[in-house]
Amino acid sequence: MTYREYYETGRAVLAEAGIAEADLDARLLLEFVCHTERNTLLAHGEREVDARQGKHYRTLIAERAKRIPLQHLTGVQEFMGLDFKVNEHVLIPRQDTEILVEEVLRYLHDGMSILDMCTGSGCILLSLLHYSNGCSGVGVDISEEALDVAGQNAVRILGPGFGLPDHIVFQQGDLFEQVEGKFEIIVSNPPYIESAVIHTLMPEVRLHEPVEALDGGEDGLEFYRRIISGSRRHLTGGGMLFLEIGYNQGEAVSLLMEKGGFSDVTVVKDYGGQNRVVYGTMVSGQGL
Repeated sequence: MTYREYYETGRAVLAEAGIAEADLDARLLLEFVCHTERNTLLAHGEREVDARQGKHYRTLIAERAKRIPLQHLTGVQEFMGLDFKVNEHVLIPRQDTEILVEEVLRYLHDGMSILDMCTGSGCILLSLLHYSNGCSGVGVDISEEALDVAGQNAVRILGPGFGLPDHIVFQQGDLFEQVEGKFEIIVSNPPYIESAVIHTLMPEVRLHEPVEALDGGEDGLEFYRRIISGSRRHLTGGGMLFLEIGYNQGEAVSLLMEKGGFSDVTVVKDYGGQNRVVYGTMVSGQGL
């Protein structure tokens, strides 16, 4: 079969399974299997595909039709222009979270220290370290499996010679329970989906991503309360807290930060016009 024939077959299977982006996923899986580029379908669609690659492609299409996330099949997800390893133990990095990283980068100066709470794959912290100079960071997560992925991503993104553990440490713990010291920046994309809403999420998320990375408690604000409270002991004077939020949580999280002793609290929208990030400054390093 030709490259185009495999693509058309895969696209049809995914469309029949109700995959919203059947065209895109069929193409991306074919490129992954054949080690090709985006223009291959257009420019070289009549090339014959190796039988082993064709078999592999059909297998991946069948798995994707079962609503297994594309990124779990390829094992990677691009984020901030970098390729991160992902699996079922970590939340797949979303493009919306790039807004969080971009906001932090506006205030991140050389040599600063960063605490990434609920680090998951490490994509936030590692992106910040990759695009800065002389900064150090600690990534915390309750999941040992997630931290294993983050550690592999540290080598993948920063290289094996990046001063481990002098400049970056991944630490297991329930939020701040094992954290020591103070940081100029604390950043987090915590679980923020209301518990009652979890069952309504698309199957790729509900069935294949870790629920502990999604469930934000009854009102979706449980982790914001804990992180805002805990950050008081671990921010330097003038240190800043950056939080990703759900589209409808800007007002609630802003109020929590203001009550927690933060000033200049700001809500930032994503490219779709939805509230996505809240950040503020701890003037004295202690909450009110």
